[in-house]
Amino acid sequence: MSVLAKSWSASTEPGRLLVGAAGLFLVSMTLLHWGWYQHALILDTVEYHRYGSAIAEGHVPYRDFAVEYPPGALPAFGIPAIGKPSFSFYNREFQILMALCGVGSLAAMAAALRELGASVERTAAALGFFALAPLALGSVILYRYDLWPTFLTVAGLAAVLARRERLGFAALGLGIAAKAFPAVVIPPAFAYVWRTRGRREALLCLGAAAAVLAVVVVPFLVLAPDGVWESIVRQTTRPLQIESLGAALLLAAHHVGGLGLTLDSSRGSQNLVGSLPHAIGAASSALLVVALVAIWVAAARGPATPERLVRWSAASVTAFVALGKVLSPQFLIWLLPLVPLVRGRRGLAASALLGLALLLTQVWFPIRYFDLVAFDAFPSWVLLARDLVLVALLVVLTAPARESPRS
Repeated sequence: MSVLAKSWSASTEPGRLLVGAAGLFLVSMTLLHWGWYQHALILDTVEYHRYGSAIAEGHVPYRDFAVEYPPGALPAFGIPAIGKPSFSFYNREFQILMALCGVGSLAAMAAALRELGASVERTAAALGFFALAPLALGSVILYRYDLWPTFLTVAGLAAVLARRERLGFAALGLGIAAKAFPAVVIPPAFAYVWRTRGRREALLCLGAAAAVLAVVVVPFLVLAPDGVWESIVRQTTRPLQIESLGAALLLAAHHVGGLGLTLDSSRGSQNLVGSLPHAIGAASSALLVVALVAIWVAAARGPATPERLVRWSAASVTAFVALGKVLSPQFLIWLLPLVPLVRGRRGLAASALLGLALLLTQVWFPIRYFDLVAFDAFPSWVLLARDLVLVALLVVLTAPARESPRS
């Protein structure tokens, strides 16, 4: 093969991989409409349709009707409601919008991998993991809006890697406006820009994120301060959700030692309430803060390399998912484009653990979810196994690298 032909092949191969992965992802999303995947569905799109219909009728969110989610989530609810469609039509349009966010996430992953200098094999593996992940996680990915902030997060990270740092931070700011979790990526990204481009550029990037967040949120704060504040309080003061690690440990104690537990359905989830669950929830929150600070310090102190930025960003989001007092199944969507970007054996081990966590989630959600809230043994133990796998994933991402032996 001539040098020109080799160069052409090398330059077009990533594009082919992206097209192939996008096609595989769309096939995966389509297969979720059949068989096992359609049993015992739990649809958040029912609530989204109500929001979207109200927006289409000219009502102001937070002022004229209560909204559980941040203002940046509103486009995901409102766009499929254009024309005031029926629920079935809305449901289809919403899924198409989420599929586009998934394809956008794949494109951002491909851009990040290019900046990381990833081989064709590594690129294919990472994109393939994301493309097949819907089949491992199940129907939850169809009926939640989490692919929207997930896309913004990985796109922001890819832009920072491509030295378009202000654009990247702007995307992260929009992601925070849509769902809070992209905020945990800001500190490692800020440290990376400070170390590679200087203090001034890092502060400008932080300003870009804050400006975008303000543009999205402040108008609603002006129009409906009470409604926005109520939405924030509702999300930040939730009890210990039954799917969290703390709750899973209490369920294990219930089955092993007969610990009495009380269930309460409130704030859009099923939660464990009482003095002990409250204490466990407070301890979970404290542990999460300690873990995040430790991760951010480690990210800032080591070499400012693209590979470390990717790794510590993935670790930050994993800690947020694994250690908080709320852990809904859709939170795993946030990890799908980040963990596969991690390099080498660490990345392979992390991706394998994430894949296992996806499969364990699908074992009980949604088909056995109401068995779980009835404190049945089987889903309780599967839940604990899933949560411990996520903790293992966090350990793999944060464990110190082995020193190469010296001669």
